[in-house]
Amino acid sequence: MRTTYCGLVNEALLGQTVTLMGWAHRRRDHGGVIFIDLRDREGLVQIVCDPDRAEMFAAAEDVRNEFCLKITGLVRARPAGTENANLTSGKIEVLCHALEVLNPSVTPPFQLDDDNLSETTRLTHRVLDLRRPAMQKNLMLRYRVAMETRKFLDAHGFIDIETPMLTKSTPEGARDYLVPSRVNEGMFFALPQSPQLFKQLLMVAGFDRYYQITKCFRDEDLRADRQPEFTQIDIETSFLTEEQIREMFEGMISTVFRLTIGVELPAFPVMKYAEAMHRYGSDKPDLRIRLEFTELTDVMKDVDFKVFSAPAQAKGGRVAALCIPGGGEMSRGEIDGYTEFVKIYGAKGLAWIKINDAGKGREGLQSPIVKNLHDAAIAEIVARTGAGSGDLIFFGADKAKVVNDALGALRVKIGHSDFGKARGLFEDKWAPLWVVDFPMFEHDEENGRWAAVHHPFTAPKDGHEDLMDTDPAACIAKAYDMVLNGWELGGGSVRIHRAEVQSKVFAALKIGPEEAQEKFGFLLDALQYGAPPHGGLAFGLDRIVTMMAGAESIRDVIAFPKTQRAQDLLTHAPSAVDEKQLKELHIRLRNPQAAKG
Repeated sequence: MRTTYCGLVNEALLGQTVTLMGWAHRRRDHGGVIFIDLRDREGLVQIVCDPDRAEMFAAAEDVRNEFCLKITGLVRARPAGTENANLTSGKIEVLCHALEVLNPSVTPPFQLDDDNLSETTRLTHRVLDLRRPAMQKNLMLRYRVAMETRKFLDAHGFIDIETPMLTKSTPEGARDYLVPSRVNEGMFFALPQSPQLFKQLLMVAGFDRYYQITKCFRDEDLRADRQPEFTQIDIETSFLTEEQIREMFEGMISTVFRLTIGVELPAFPVMKYAEAMHRYGSDKPDLRIRLEFTELTDVMKDVDFKVFSAPAQAKGGRVAALCIPGGGEMSRGEIDGYTEFVKIYGAKGLAWIKINDAGKGREGLQSPIVKNLHDAAIAEIVARTGAGSGDLIFFGADKAKVVNDALGALRVKIGHSDFGKARGLFEDKWAPLWVVDFPMFEHDEENGRWAAVHHPFTAPKDGHEDLMDTDPAACIAKAYDMVLNGWELGGGSVRIHRAEVQSKVFAALKIGPEEAQEKFGFLLDALQYGAPPHGGLAFGLDRIVTMMAGAESIRDVIAFPKTQRAQDLLTHAPSAVDEKQLKELHIRLRNPQAAKG
């Protein structure tokens, strides 16, 4: 029906007659000549309708925004001075010979080129929102990322194998989405949080290189980079070491970036988890920001200021500083704003010192806390932070997690602020990183037991197996995360392939033999049949495309996303169901008003 896409018409087609299909993006009547910007997924082309062809011109007069049109016309050069350098078709236009309205449109609820739409409006009218050029570009980019990923994996011997969507509920960190079974009364399937267990079973089954681009589901609190259903590039391989796995998939991500958006990522440095937390307070540090923590726990143990000395002396406490070059220019109001900001992360406040004159010692400092610190501590603070005249030092003092979370978030906020960019604290670049050697376990203070940092199938470092019995806190995992510009693009680990090691992990997690058999028996049984050494990782496709597109939220790169309340405003899901359906599923609601009928 058409000869080419609107957005692909260019000078190569000069003098040719083309047939185009698309939507009227904009119609302009210029004193008897009608211009229509015709749009399809590839872009725009300008259509010129002269009154010489009466029937065609009459049809053009009735065209309005979002009418679906068929245009046949002659490709010609635009008059000098009217070219549009932003369009592929910017040097040409199509002189319309015939125009057919394939389908008219009612007046749209918004203009597609309106950049000030609320997200509620966009998601309620998502079909129209997806017509907008920015969204078309994002979803086309998503397609290309998926295709280049598949090409890379296929070239390296990986095969695409589907795993079940209806599976068993297992404790993997987040809440499961449960699906009641009509046939098996009182029983529930769970939607997979990831294909983790099945991909390990595929390794045992001998499919030594597996991948899948698949939906995963987690019933958790949402934010900009989370959705209840998200897309994962899930990968597993046998007979490769941790280093070989990282090398292969660093190559994959670099290849995908190069072929889809023309970006050559630099080499990926490797940083241990402990170093990342020590320097940046985060296991996904944004290395574009030129700010680092200064450790002061040992310095503060003997000061009179209890806000510092108490956490410095407490087990698991930390005192750290963040020196802001030029921060002395910040007003008290700005400092108070940052104080309120860190409280979001559990901090009780934000102590600070301005270095007005580094050459005057104590007299050159401005701060409400200086009087509580002895001279040796002040000298050590200035020396370690390298603070000079005009700088500002922020302090965090609390449990290590609170300090890391609060100062880590403050580091990012200041680095990305106008102040940070003006002061050269932020470098606009691509900054990838591997974070490795994560701890195997973290202590759940609420339940008084150890929990797996990643998942309970992660292998310990060689020689750390016995630490699971004697000192779980010291046990390091063969786990790794890929980080880019402060976002975790993906993560994974070498898996446990020996049943006796898996049993040790369960014991450390206080999962007894009976519970382990009930929840993971199918995996434990499979490991007994010569399971190979294996490992892998999973990348968040939504996050990768969001970064490439420069979008603010992963909702901008997903065709039909949910809101932060896990609702679909387009289809009005979730919704009530008929009482008959509930009876078939053997379900009775505590609140009968929630059911229809």
